Amino acid sequence: MRILIYSYNYYPEPIGIAPLMTELAEGLAKRGHQVRVVTAMPNYPERQIYEAYRGKWYVKEYKNGVQIQRSFVWIRPQPKLIDRVLLDASFVVTSFLPALFGWRPDVILSTSPSLPVCVPASLLGWLRACPVVLNLQDILPEAAIHVGLLKNKWLIKVFSILEKFAYRSATKISVIADGFVDNLVSKGVSPDKIEQIPNWVDVNFIRPLPKDNNSFRAAHNLNDKFVVLYSGNIALTQGLETVIQSAAQLRHIPEISFVIAGEAKGLKRLQQYCLDCGADNVLLLPFQPREHLPEMLAAADVGLVVQKKNVISFNMPSKIQVLLASGRALIASVPDNGTAAKAVRQSGGGVVVAPENPQALTTAILDLYEHPEKTKTLGYNSRKYAIEQYAFEQALNQYEDLFDSLTTVSQTVDTKVVSKQEV
Repeated sequence: MRILIYSYNYYPEPIGIAPLMTELAEGLAKRGHQVRVVTAMPNYPERQIYEAYRGKWYVKEYKNGVQIQRSFVWIRPQPKLIDRVLLDASFVVTSFLPALFGWRPDVILSTSPSLPVCVPASLLGWLRACPVVLNLQDILPEAAIHVGLLKNKWLIKVFSILEKFAYRSATKISVIADGFVDNLVSKGVSPDKIEQIPNWVDVNFIRPLPKDNNSFRAAHNLNDKFVVLYSGNIALTQGLETVIQSAAQLRHIPEISFVIAGEAKGLKRLQQYCLDCGADNVLLLPFQPREHLPEMLAAADVGLVVQKKNVISFNMPSKIQVLLASGRALIASVPDNGTAAKAVRQSGGGVVVAPENPQALTTAILDLYEHPEKTKTLGYNSRKYAIEQYAFEQALNQYEDLFDSLTTVSQTVDTKVVSKQEV
């Protein structure tokens, strides 16, 4: 098949949707499909275009059998409302030309966020007479409104219209958790249009590694420490202040160390909060290069998943699969009724505590610190569940089957049309 992936985020961006779409594209290419990716100039999480791509409107690259077509986007490190609008609008406009003038795809996969990408992807699907699969990593604008990221009434209306258009125009909608299914069905989307394919993790790349002789531990003086690790976004939805307050409560135990890895802007804010709380047992680090990720995860005794109380219930952080694959125990400080809590409980690899509750988090950390066998058992369960439920090859099979079924239907329709014209 000829498969076009329309995704705002892609390699070399280190977190979020980018690694997922990169692995999917390269996995499909390895199976013999022709894969093209239409994406933006890399800019996340720094929110500025990477130096090698600055001053360019378009860049075409090839990596691991995938053709990558990048286009310029309007991006600012500290975006105001108008900057956010221009960011989405610029990608919609600049990405369409390379998407249109490349080879004709048999199927298009469009990722959301960014929701406005559904417009050029749907238009291209119509012009090229090919099916479009909408991959939902989050449901906008609902999720953004819920946490206060989107307040402008005009923008809310525009995004609501875009959401309806995206669902109506897509041939199929792939979702990453069952909470998404319930949400879409409640909005009138036919269950037959929805395919549930969980996000995945490369269990051969992210794998349990020994803590002894761990280069990450050695480099940061963490040998003989009980390490509690958070790595990921530092934004409104996480509430990492809870982690720092918990660290402050545990600073009387020198064997327990906290590590938070994230973007520089967020770390600067947390650094001041650590000083205010007296949490001198927190190590703040920038994102590690992706090739060093397995070693960093293996340095931890416990991996953290953190959300605020107001995070919408269907939110499913991709870091859950990654932490499970690393074979470490999880503590999830997340809403009890949410998709994240359900996933951690089902894995048997972690415990769920109330969000924005430092004392609850402290109690859970102490329990695992004082019961190493329990921590070890949870880690074993994590790895086992990741292999059974989130292995990349399983997700790749599901996407390949979905694309194949859609192209088969499309070819059948085309054949009928041709036959009718001949008659």
